[in-house]
Amino acid sequence: MESNKNLLLKYAGLAAQILVSLGIGLFAGSKLDKWLKFNQPVFIWVLPLFIIIGLMILVIIDTSRKKNDLKK
Repeated sequence: MESNKNLLLKYAGLAAQILVSLGIGLFAGSKLDKWLKFNQPVFIWVLPLFIIIGLMILVIIDTSRKKNDLKK
């Protein structure tokens, strides 16, 4: 079983990854909207949404893998 310090570092790293990914997604979405000259901010909404979905899938895969490893 992992210690509390290791879990804290793991989740702090995950939080940092989420914040950086969303920041990059917002920045790239803003630049794409300006470059494509959209009146409505399409990519500034779509890119972070895809990033959140992708990160949630990775978290689910990671946690289910560890759960299966414990059963063996």
